[in-house]
Amino acid sequence: MGNPDVDELLASVSTEVRELALRTRSLILDVLPGEILETVGGTDMGYGWTRGYKGLICVINLHQRWVNLGLAGGVDLPDPAGLLQGTGKRNRHVRIATTADIDRPELRDLLEAASLNQS
Repeated sequence: MGNPDVDELLASVSTEVRELALRTRSLILDVLPGEILETVGGTDMGYGWTRGYKGLICVINLHQRWVNLGLAGGVDLPDPAGLLQGTGKRNRHVRIATTADIDRPELRDLLEAASLNQS
């Protein structure tokens, strides 16, 4: 799935953050169904059933030294490993600061649950 908007956004961050974002994106594209849409807005790469917030499943938010994987409706997701952070009414995120964070099976479980939660 080539997306020039993603390429342009990732060109604006450090090599380390770009690698974290690309690895997180690969995980998302591996877990979520093929018919999801990928959008870019500001420093966010969004993934969902439709454009906009209503069909959003998750988002990669770029920071200076890490990325956050935001999960729409994350407050309702099972999280026995305690990965989810945040205090919003509906959404939660997982901070991804190393590639080891991406390789955690619990992260895959959260993405699978988010996909089912938003379908």
